[in-house]
Formats: sequence, structure tokens, C-alpha cells
Amino acid sequence: MHYVFRTVALAGLVWCGQSAMATPDTALDWADLPDPSSQIFEDPYRDLNPEQFDDVLYVVRLRGKLQQDDGSEEERQKWQALLTETEDALAADGIDIDWLLDQREVVTERRRKAGTNGNPQFDGQTITLAGFAIPAPSDPEGRPVAYLVPERGMCSHMPPPPPNQMIRVRLNGDWTPSYVHEPVRLTGKLTIDPSVHNMMVVDGLMPMNATFQLETERVETLETEADRLEWKQRAADRIRAAGNRKTGGARAPE
Repeated sequence: MHYVFRTVALAGLVWCGQSAMATPDTALDWADLPDPSSQIFEDPYRDLNPEQFDDVLYVVRLRGKLQQDDGSEEERQKWQALLTETEDALAADGIDIDWLLDQREVVTERRRKAGTNGNPQFDGQTITLAGFAIPAPSDPEGRPVAYLVPERGMCSHMPPPPPNQMIRVRLNGDWTPSYVHEPVRLTGKLTIDPSVHNMMVVDGLMPMNATFQLETERVETLETEADRLEWKQRAADRIRAAGNRKTGGARAPE
């Protein structure tokens, strides 16, 4: 009887100890978010050097010209000679141009998956991740929303990241970004929940294509007021410079 009691008591202590030492929030890096199984794939275009890649594009253009009923007979003979010369140069490098062009759709789909598939290991997990927050319109329920991206400037003056490097964040109402690209560290439940929402950013209407959604539990801001003012000034300077270039040197409106 005493043995059974000690066994039950010990089991209870172990269980309590495990509960007290529950796994903390998983701290992630942005490189953890893409699905690892979709990142390694055969891409014959990746092996081309710049000159070979230009030759492939040249073949596509020349074949397109010859398939159309355009140009004089002399021009078409010239295009055909250039096409043969370019195809022979690629063949000398061991490149089968017809096979390579047949792989375009296959490679495009592989690249799409590499940029959109999320890592299932973290689906539904509570995670912590630092990045730059972009304010967004509230969701239909009135919940404040932001987007988290890995680099400052993305979606404004810079192209957006791949979808599996963008997170749509549903905020808990305690905090919202006070400006575009505010650096923060967010903790919350991460889910693979692809979404596309068009919204206005600095450069105009932008499709915000995100693989993930995060329900925030905790927000840590990572910048001082002085840093904010400095960043705002740099951003304003870049906008004015861009306006000056577009207007041929005329002063852009503030």
C-alpha cells in the first residue's frame, strides 16, 4: 500500500513538474517559416550563367518572331541565322534548349511552392518573432490588423516578400503600429491561413499576400522615440528625392 502511494505521489510530482516547466514560446527566425520540404528542388535555370540565361531569352524572342508572319524575307533569314547560332552556342555548353523550355511550367510551380508553402511544424503553435509592422485596415469584426515583414521598407519602396515571409497579424487591441515598419517582437498563436488583401501603402495599392496569420498575445516595441523620428525623416527624404526625380528637379509637395 505504501509502495502504491509513493508511486502515485511521485507520478503527481512529475506531472506537476512538467506542467510548471511547460515548453516556452518558440522563438523563430524568418528562415524557419517556409516549408523545408519545398525549398530544395531541381531548377535547371538556376545553373545558367548570365550569358546563357540571356541566350535562352534570345531564343524565345527569335522563335516568337519566326512563328509570326512578320518581317521581310531578308529579315526572317537573318532571324533564323541568329537563332541557329544561339541554339548551337547553348548546345556547345551542354544545354538542351527544347528540354529547358519544356521545364518552365514545372520550375514555375516549384518556385511558387517554395515561396508560399508554410512550415507545418509551427502551424497552431505559440511563437515569438521579431520584424517590422505595417498598419492595416481592421478586419470585418473590427479587430485591429497589421502585417509583419522581415525587412524595413518591404511593400513600401521595396517589393513585398514572398507570401511565406509575410504574416497577417490580428492584434489584441492593446497596441497598434504608430507608423509604417515599426520594429516589434510579437508573441502569439501562428496558423497557416493564406490570405490576400489589397491595401494602400506608401507607393499605392498593394496586394498583401500572406501565408500565415498570427493572433497576438504579447507585443514588444523595439525602437525609441528618437529612432522613430530619424526613420520618419529618412523616409520623408526618400519620398522627396523620388518626387524630384519624377518632376525633373522641381520641389515635390510636402
